[in-house]
Amino acid sequence: MQNYDVVIIGAGAAGLFCAAEAGKRGRSVLVIDHAKRLGGKILMSGGGRCNFTNMYASPENFLSQNPHFCKSALSQYTQWDFIALVNDYKIAYHEKTLGQLFCDDSAKQIVDLLLAECKKAKVVIKNRTEISAVSVLESGYQVLTAGGDFECESLVIATGGLSMPKLGATPFGYKIAEQFSIPIVPTRAALVPFTLHEHDKEVISELSGISVDARATCNNTSFNENILFTHRGLSGPAVLQISSYWKPGQEVSFDLFPNGDLEGNLKLAQASTPELLMSNCLSKHYPKRFIQSALDYYKLPNKPLKQYNHKELSQVAEAFTNWQIKPNGTEGYRTAEVTLGGVDTDYLSSKTMEVKRQKGLFFIGEVVDVTGWLGGYNFQWAWSSGFVAGRVC
Repeated sequence: MQNYDVVIIGAGAAGLFCAAEAGKRGRSVLVIDHAKRLGGKILMSGGGRCNFTNMYASPENFLSQNPHFCKSALSQYTQWDFIALVNDYKIAYHEKTLGQLFCDDSAKQIVDLLLAECKKAKVVIKNRTEISAVSVLESGYQVLTAGGDFECESLVIATGGLSMPKLGATPFGYKIAEQFSIPIVPTRAALVPFTLHEHDKEVISELSGISVDARATCNNTSFNENILFTHRGLSGPAVLQISSYWKPGQEVSFDLFPNGDLEGNLKLAQASTPELLMSNCLSKHYPKRFIQSALDYYKLPNKPLKQYNHKELSQVAEAFTNWQIKPNGTEGYRTAEVTLGGVDTDYLSSKTMEVKRQKGLFFIGEVVDVTGWLGGYNFQWAWSSGFVAGRVC
């Protein structure tokens, strides 16, 4: 039996960051992970460049049954703190859009940063190690694994959610919570593409690869980014964002002219270029292949602008600015970037992430019922929750 002050289960963003922080305090720390590769989700994130935080991260960018829970951790370790650490390691980065920060070179730089911080703090990391059981001792916890058995004073669960099972996602963290009688807020795939019913899919699959700007709206929440038509349905930033707010059976509304007045534009065009075909008029705003399919989809005529009356122009504008579609579902955990729901925050301290009625047990990162928007917010939650647990575990 080997003894450590802290054992952390999960070598992802939250687990490694927490380990380094605890090690800085002189704690002996062991990180255990079953995956072959450390930081697998970090390495593939952001198209391989890791969207490691967002300049505008705030509690408003997170979903949780308790929307106030994330405030303490996010204020104790902010995006600017992590940006300063990235600067210390001289990692070049850039803002893509909406405050999203990406490495100029590779996501591997973020993994290397975390491993370097762990090395400085003398953290021991064991990957490719399966855990068979976790139990409580008088002095702390016992973790039985295929690579040896360990005792610790503090146990941190940083096992992530169910998204992207190919990278090793499992329900292990939820099972540990249930072992200690901590409820799980029902989980589902989030930041995930929509699949469509056959009658919509037949038309939309022909548009595969086309991207257009849009405002996606569902349940009184809107996101103004682009959408991408795929062979299976709808993707792109606006779709991924709104998927976290959508529930099965609901409709999603898309305004495909989100930054202006389409009807007003059509009326001006009708006055100035009355002989212009509707499709040619719309081609100033949309890809040509998209326009013809859209007109067919809505059974709208394609004729010179002078032949449209006011009602018909309004119908064309309405079709493009208030497209109502009922998704069949989502692509599920296979392609979801995160898991919505998780360990009930009512049972955790918002200041430390420690279980209120179980001394020395902590849950951090995606396994907790805190889910960020697309754009670096979930990494910031990993850093912030890992930091506050690492300061006390």
